[in-house]
Order: sequence, then C-alpha cells, then structure tokens
Amino acid sequence: MVAARAANVVLMFYVSVLKSLVDKRLYKGLTKDLNKRVKEHNSGWTRSTKAYRPWKLVYFERFQTLHEAREREKYLKSGIGREFLKNILDS
Repeated sequence: MVAARAANVVLMFYVSVLKSLVDKRLYKGLTKDLNKRVKEHNSGWTRSTKAYRPWKLVYFERFQTLHEAREREKYLKSGIGREFLKNILDS
C-alpha cells in the first residue's frame, strides 16, 4: 500500500493597501487571496468600504506567516506606517 503524501502547499498572506477612486482614502487589510479580496471590496461586500467604491490596489506585501502579516498591517495603520505609505505612494 502506498501512503498518500500531502502536497507541499505554501500559504501566503498579503497585506494590501487599496485607494478609493472617490475620495482618495486608503484602506489597509490582510488576506490570503488578494484578487478575491479586491473584488469583494469593489462589489460592496464589505460594509466599511462600500460607500467609497471603486477601489484600486496600490500596494501590497507578501508574508509566509499570519503573525508577520498582522504585525505589518498594524504598522501600516500606525502614524509612522501612514507616513511610510505616503512617501512611497507619492513618489
């Protein structure tokens, strides 16, 4: 009998920054499926972003662990993180 082997699946986590094309506000979030999450925001599934549609993906980072991604998301939502985003998005 041959033992079944688990596929080597590498989960990735994404921290993304979306920009509202209505009023230029930024939304920072965390997801496993970046394309699906952007579509959800633009289809109105997310109550907090529904009024500011459409959204455009302007920045993302990829992480191997959920912990790393959460820490980066928290950083981007902080004052110094907002300054970091302002500097890289304005250039």
